[in-house]
Amino acid sequence: MTSQPVPLLVGTGLTKRYPGVVALDHVDFTLEAGEVHVLFGENGAGKSTLISILAGATTPTSGTVTLGGVPVTIRSVKDARKLGISAVFQEFSLVPTQTVSENLMLGGEPRRGPFLDYREARRRTQALFAELEFAIHPDRLVSLLSRGEQQMVEIAKALRDDMRVLILDEPTASLTNRETDHLFALIGRLKQRGIGTIYISHRIHEFARIADRITVLRDGHRRATIPAAEASEAKLLSLMIGRDLGAVYPTINRATLPPALNVENLRARGVDGVSFDIRPGEVTGFAGLVGSGKSRVWRTIMGLNEATSGRVRVGNRDVTGASTRAMMNAGVYYLPPDRKTEGLMLAASSADNIVLGMIAGPEPMPRRGKVMDIVAAIAARVALNRHHLKRSVSHLSGGNQQKVLFAKGFGRGYDIYVFDEPTVGVDIGTRAQLYRVIQALAESGKAVVLISSDLLEILNLSHRLLVFSAGRISADLTGAEISEAAVLGHFFERHREPA
Repeated sequence: MTSQPVPLLVGTGLTKRYPGVVALDHVDFTLEAGEVHVLFGENGAGKSTLISILAGATTPTSGTVTLGGVPVTIRSVKDARKLGISAVFQEFSLVPTQTVSENLMLGGEPRRGPFLDYREARRRTQALFAELEFAIHPDRLVSLLSRGEQQMVEIAKALRDDMRVLILDEPTASLTNRETDHLFALIGRLKQRGIGTIYISHRIHEFARIADRITVLRDGHRRATIPAAEASEAKLLSLMIGRDLGAVYPTINRATLPPALNVENLRARGVDGVSFDIRPGEVTGFAGLVGSGKSRVWRTIMGLNEATSGRVRVGNRDVTGASTRAMMNAGVYYLPPDRKTEGLMLAASSADNIVLGMIAGPEPMPRRGKVMDIVAAIAARVALNRHHLKRSVSHLSGGNQQKVLFAKGFGRGYDIYVFDEPTVGVDIGTRAQLYRVIQALAESGKAVVLISSDLLEILNLSHRLLVFSAGRISADLTGAEISEAAVLGHFFERHREPA
């Protein structure tokens, strides 16, 4: 009788409790050798807690782990790496002021007597990169690498030792299509070597390319583990949220009102003579490739970049060159694309972040007794659980952090809301909730600007769509004119000066 092969990694009854919260509740998980096993679920479902336990970054409250059929105890990241388990998290652990080879050898530097052997470090780096088919020079500073190149260095660090399990947390969130193809090719080569990969992603369309099995987590519980071949989008979404999601993108009613903001021939670094109006009761989309100017124009309007010429008016008021605070006092709220570095105070609670959105404005602060009532009402408006209000923002999932960022915009009375990449790194359930927030704003008469690299998002939510290319507006589309073919056709348009 042939015995069944022993799974590469088995987690049994894994549980993690925090004060007042059960982040993971008796979850069983298996990973086979040479398998890509996807973890799927909403932000806060328990995915990050599970991989943190397996990678040694978090100690479980209870539960056991076996590796190759042998029980193991993982008390630290160092323990995990010794066992051959390495994780590449969304937040990289690279030292930006050091070179690629210095980062790669950190903690295991080759020596010649009492001195570090930099030549040997470069040689080992080159050999490893040749094996992985990475075209990155060992002497380049990490700070000068692209996001995709930095991720490759992180993966190379994981592969420096005898790795058996690779954990990837949202690895394609900031990658170009070419970098994603390169990553998937690497995962394919790792599969052939028998390395198991645990892969977290919200991008369902990726699963058909790389996944063998998919485990769906919800509210800290494992809801199902299914073969990737049987995983339709509808089935995964239903498992993820416990009900049929229905339409992700709401139909937003449109009003016809005079402009709330007018831009005339605005010029700045990366912005080349741009003119447009923004109207209340309308969602105006801004689309374009990275570097097209779609975000830079709004960062210029908001006083984050310097304008060289042109005019910006809010209503009848000239606000050209105004500071960010002056723009906010004029009724414009800007939601930045990077919530962690520009949008939130991570060490403060969710409630304190929302209160920050209430202060320093023209309106007087409410009495202390009413502040928390207002904060609770704002949290409900963005579907943020009241239990999260006292928690540090750094301890919230990415989706809940984004809800807090949205909530900051409701602490004062704004007329224009500018959302720059509002759903980056956010699961589909939270996206649907945030889209309904955008719908409510537009239908209440607010002017909404949506800057997004997500083509489906921008196509489905915009009443009017401005396509940017080379710092200029290459197309101004409305209603039925907004289509994927039309938008993509204007992404690469180049403008010629008249002879």
